[in-house]
Amino acid sequence: MQLRSTERQLGCALALCFLALIPWGIPRARALDNGLAITPTMGWLHWERFMCNLDCQEEPDSCISEQLFMQMAELMVSDGWKDAGYEYLCIDDCWMAPQRDSEGRLQADPQRFPGGIRHLANYVHSKGLKLGIYADVGNKTCAGFPGSFGYYDIDAQTFADWGVDLLKFDGCHCDSIQHLTDGYKYMSLALNKTGRSIVYSCEWPLYMSPLKKPNYEEIRQYCNHWRSFADISDSWQSVKSILDWTSSHQERIVHVAGPGGWNDPDMLVIGNFGLSWDQQVTQMALWAIMAAPLLMSNDLRNISPQAKALLQYKDVIAINQDPLGKQGYQLRKASNFEVWERPLADLAWAIAVINRQEIGGPRSYTISIVSLGRGVACNPACHITQLLPVKRELGFYEWTSELKIRINPTGTVLLRVEKRSHTSKSLI
Repeated sequence: MQLRSTERQLGCALALCFLALIPWGIPRARALDNGLAITPTMGWLHWERFMCNLDCQEEPDSCISEQLFMQMAELMVSDGWKDAGYEYLCIDDCWMAPQRDSEGRLQADPQRFPGGIRHLANYVHSKGLKLGIYADVGNKTCAGFPGSFGYYDIDAQTFADWGVDLLKFDGCHCDSIQHLTDGYKYMSLALNKTGRSIVYSCEWPLYMSPLKKPNYEEIRQYCNHWRSFADISDSWQSVKSILDWTSSHQERIVHVAGPGGWNDPDMLVIGNFGLSWDQQVTQMALWAIMAAPLLMSNDLRNISPQAKALLQYKDVIAINQDPLGKQGYQLRKASNFEVWERPLADLAWAIAVINRQEIGGPRSYTISIVSLGRGVACNPACHITQLLPVKRELGFYEWTSELKIRINPTGTVLLRVEKRSHTSKSLI
C-alpha cells in the first residue's frame, strides 16, 4: 500500500507539471467546438433515485449494477422515452472496482458489472441509446472510488475504448483551485484527443464557487454543461432553492448558455416521492424555461402514467429543445408570484408563472400582455396557448390587453406565445 501511495503521489506531481506546460489559450476553441449538446442533453441518470446502493444481495432490483442499467435501457425504448428525446443512459458514482487494474485503468466492479462497461455500452447502443459514465477530477470520487487525478489521458482513452458517449466529471477530493481548474481543462482536451464524440458534463463551478467566482465564459470553452449549485433532492425545498439560486445569479449565467454549452440545475425528480403534482409541473416547466439538460432520476419500472405523460410531453420538451438556444430568466417577482420567460425560435416566447405561496388555495394572477417578451412578444397581437398544467387554447390577445390565470399553490402555468394572425390555422 505504501508503494502504491508513493507511485500515486509521483504520478500526480508529474501530471501537474505537465498541466503547467500546456498553453491553455491555444486549444480552447477545439474543446468548445465538439459538435455536441447543440440542444440540452436528455436522458436518465441514476444518482438521486438509486444513490450508491452496493447491496445486490439484499436489494438486487435497486443496487448499482449492470442489470439495473439494462432494464432501464429496455424501458427507455419500449415505453417511449427514446422517441420523446431521452437518449443518454447515464451511470453515476459507485460503478467502479475499489482499485485500478494492473495497467492503471479504471475497471467496473466485477460482481455488479460482470460483463464490464464495454459490454454494457454495446447493449445500450444496440437499443439506439447512448451511454454516460461518471468519474472525478480529484484523487477519489465523492463515494471514495478511484479518482482521475494523474490519470486523465488513460481514463479518457479507456472511456472512448469502451464506447462511452458522455462523461459526468465530478469535483470531490481536490486539493486546490488550480488542481480543479487545470484538471477540468485537461480532461476536456483528453476526451477530444480520443477522437470519440463524448459529451462533457462538468461540476467545475460548483466546487470553485466557495473559494473563487467561476468564469462561466471560460468554463463554456471546455464543457458542454456545468453544475453550479448543490445536488437536487426529492423535495420542494430543493427545487425552490435551485430556482432561487438561478434567478439571483441570472445576470452572470443566462447569457453564457447556448448551443453546445448549458447551465445545469441538476436532475429531474419527477415520478418519485417528494413532489406534489403541482410541484412536478413546476419543475418540468422551469427546466424547460431554463434550457436545462433533462436528465431524469427515477425508476422507469415504477412510474405513474401522469408523471410519465408530463416527462414525455412533446410541447414542453419542444420548449426545452428550442433551436434558438436561449436560456430563459425571471422577469419579475411580487406577492409570491414569479414570472419567467424564454425567447424561442420564430419570434415565439415561453412564459411560466409560478405561485410560490404555500398556504391557501389557487390564486389569480393578471398578466399585462405588453410586458411579455421584452415588450415585443405580442406587438401588435399574439396567440397564446396554455401548455401546463393542462393544454388549452387561450386565443388571441392585443398588445394592450390583459390575461388572467389561476394557479395552484406551488404550481405553475406554462404558456406559449406566438405571433400569428387571426386567420392562421390552429397548431392543434
